[in-house]
Amino acid sequence: MSDKKERIILGIDPGTNIMGYGIILAKGQKMELITLGIIKLGAYRSHALKLRRIFERTLGLIDEYHPDEVALEAPFFGKNIQSMLKLGRAQGVAMAAALYRDIPIFEYSPRKIKQSITGNGNASKEQVAQMLDRLLTLVDKPEYLDATDGLAVAVCHFFQKGIPLNEEKPSLTGWAKFLADNPDRVKNK
Repeated sequence: MSDKKERIILGIDPGTNIMGYGIILAKGQKMELITLGIIKLGAYRSHALKLRRIFERTLGLIDEYHPDEVALEAPFFGKNIQSMLKLGRAQGVAMAAALYRDIPIFEYSPRKIKQSITGNGNASKEQVAQMLDRLLTLVDKPEYLDATDGLAVAVCHFFQKGIPLNEEKPSLTGWAKFLADNPDRVKNK
């Protein structure tokens, strides 16, 4: 994560019919709303065309607002496998756009996002939108809650200190972690 005092965060709520996004400016411990909105994808009949549009619009947002970090909502595990696969593809395409511009990406579960915004991991979309309005004073109330969902991802990231998904991080566990943490206890023969 960047050590800059100011950073722009793009939050994305992936979807295959409507994708929500929100962009904030983080200044130290304060944040300001830059913009929020949606990308409507219902007019595209083909899933492949929807994915192409998600990539193009995400890249367009990146090129217009120059975010330092991109945060995405992780797909939730539901009963409909086909919906999960499509949602995962939508998320992957948005991630690919950020990676294409070398922007670190972060991922948060829906529950984590709701918890960080409202204090309740089971909060409704309306409760999340109301809290975001209190935090950022939304002048124009969005027509779709997908927009505030995207904004919630950016705000959640602002509140968190995460490691980007596209950075290598050690994943030592068990004996490997013990040996790495205790080199003096290993005898070389």
